[in-house]
Amino acid sequence: MFTFRQRVALWLISFIGALAIRLIGWTVRFSESVEDGAPLVDRLPARPCVAPFWHRCVFAATYYYRGQRIAVMTSSSFDGEYIARIISHFGFEPVRGSSSRGGVRALLGMHAIIEQKRVAAFTIDGPRGPMYVAKPGPVLLARNTGAPIRCFYVALDRAWILKSWDRFMIPKPFARAYIRWSAPIDVPSTAGSPELQALHDQMQRALERVTEYAEAQAARSSPAGLSD
Repeated sequence: MFTFRQRVALWLISFIGALAIRLIGWTVRFSESVEDGAPLVDRLPARPCVAPFWHRCVFAATYYYRGQRIAVMTSSSFDGEYIARIISHFGFEPVRGSSSRGGVRALLGMHAIIEQKRVAAFTIDGPRGPMYVAKPGPVLLARNTGAPIRCFYVALDRAWILKSWDRFMIPKPFARAYIRWSAPIDVPSTAGSPELQALHDQMQRALERVTEYAEAQAARSSPAGLSD
């Protein structure tokens, strides 16, 4: 599947990425809140849920939610491969597929995750954007499983921002991270196309709300806000 040169690059990127997350992650101070005030259990919503979040949050989210057996849909591309290898070091289960390739197979895999009472997470504007535009997969999964959608976002008061399509965030040492979860969005099993579109729009708005809230918290923590 990958050339020898790509395999070497994957090993190197995965090793450096996992090491960076461990070294920087333990210095970051995290706090979290939920829109509806519902308590979190071991840092997660009490019920199994479908959890969309923006691609740029992967670094901080990987450290904070390590060891929780969360499944994450990752693409079958080169970028998806090294992300899958990195998050596997932290106890996540990559489920391979994306909106452009292997999507049906991946959704079936995520269905099994929900049946195991676990969280199924989506980097919802990945694998290649556009940034902050949600794909429809979580709404379909929620309809088929009965699990609610719970969007979240991780904002950082100090971070390096990569010049990538997603403006990927790497926290600076001893940064503060603010996590915001949305209230649940329930998707009826009988939902047809018009209702699914309305629920997709509701998910998009929920992602925008939690992003705005968490970023505002981070901005108050650091007058300089995020830095490049």
